[in-house]
Amino acid sequence: MSKSRKKWLLPITMLLSFSMLLSACGGDKSPANESTSTGGTATEKPVELIWYTIGAPAKDLKKVEAEINKYTAEKIGVTLDIKMIDFGDYNQKMQVMAASGEPMDILFTSSWAFDYVQNARKGAFMELDDLIEKHGQGIKEVLDPAFLIGSKVDGHNYAIPANKELPAQEVWRFNKGLVDKYNLDISNVKSLESLEPLLKVIKENEPNVVPLAINKDFGPWTPYDAVIEKMPMGVKLDDTENVKVVNTLETPEMMQSLKTMNKYYKAGYISPEAATTTSTQDLFTSGNWFVDRAATQPFADNLWSESYGYPIVSVPANDPVVYNWSVMGSMQAISANSEHPEEAMKFLNLLNTDVYLRNLVDSGIEGEHYKKLSENVMENLPKSKDYDMPTFSLGNVMLTYLNPADPENKWEEFKKFNASGVNAPLLGFNFDPSKVSTELAAVNNVKEEFWSPLMTGTVDPEQFVPKAVEKLKAAGLDKIMTEVQSQIDAWKAIK
Repeated sequence: MSKSRKKWLLPITMLLSFSMLLSACGGDKSPANESTSTGGTATEKPVELIWYTIGAPAKDLKKVEAEINKYTAEKIGVTLDIKMIDFGDYNQKMQVMAASGEPMDILFTSSWAFDYVQNARKGAFMELDDLIEKHGQGIKEVLDPAFLIGSKVDGHNYAIPANKELPAQEVWRFNKGLVDKYNLDISNVKSLESLEPLLKVIKENEPNVVPLAINKDFGPWTPYDAVIEKMPMGVKLDDTENVKVVNTLETPEMMQSLKTMNKYYKAGYISPEAATTTSTQDLFTSGNWFVDRAATQPFADNLWSESYGYPIVSVPANDPVVYNWSVMGSMQAISANSEHPEEAMKFLNLLNTDVYLRNLVDSGIEGEHYKKLSENVMENLPKSKDYDMPTFSLGNVMLTYLNPADPENKWEEFKKFNASGVNAPLLGFNFDPSKVSTELAAVNNVKEEFWSPLMTGTVDPEQFVPKAVEKLKAAGLDKIMTEVQSQIDAWKAIK
């Protein structure tokens, strides 16, 4: 099997700004035998739904879409016009189309792409409470309740979260070939600083390898729950009583991490172009990398190894934590302008409950893009490269078939992993920026000047952080933080 790393596990550098995922699935039995009952077969002309979703447009998209439509037309009386927009373009293009009233019915949203909370409050998405009750009972049965509870905005659901890993846990992910070649011990690696002796070995012996593979969206992990991703405001993870918001750039943990990154940059462990590089995909394709940081899930090493075609191993970088952005990491919304909201919800319900449809959408046509090895195990065929859908973005991943390296208890382990997560202090809190929108815009403009250079180690933090903090305060950061704290206090009182 060989699929893009976007398939299952987004790298944490994407997840925090933009967090990699891989998998594969398909259908073996006939649709009639493998589907979930949806209450009858449509006899009228099918309703066409326009579905915008994230991912590099697949070469065989229309071919697979035709197979999907044969099935959905019979099952629920709908067909789909699927439009894929690549990861790097999704935010901007969706903002433009939503603002212009472009026709659409279903669309991908998340905490990191086409911001879920912000667009729900703007009125871009339809409130789904009644539609879920009427046409989404299957979703409620299969979805971990924490997803729907944690993704409410001002008391209402505006999108259907994917049933996947619930907490976020980061790992240091290694190219195993290089680990083995130099007999490196990764068992004691956890902190950013603990990577140093390993990076040194690679730098001294592998001139064509990037020791620490990062791009401009990278950010060192610190023990804070961010109020807004990639903004320097957060609450310390163990501050569950006071829930005090601080400027994370002024914390000792952040300064230590930024100094380490700058040290690594100067040592040549990081690419000189890291602060302006949008993707490290070429490194993963070539294998010319040693370590990066990624968001994990159970048996992720198997998925990454299958994806790249060479072995990957990983070690935990922190403990699993349930954040707002992990609960909202992958969602499908119904456009507020949809002319067919009931049909859209019927489709989302089917996608999340029907094994055949879920795997058809995910991995394409059996015998062409994949083959099944047994009842619930499949592997990709060479033509799978022409149909690569990001599994994490599509719905209930626990319907997808196993990869050959996966154990039979994979989905049971997912449930255990989900139960292991500790709730972040701001879980369930969604900041309303309306009173400080002007200041937020100004702060964001300032942030763009320094964020990537600082986070990638390109500049000296002891010189650059004070300048950044001064500019942020002049732009209104303190006023924003006061408003944030006021809302947190009110939320705590109700909670």
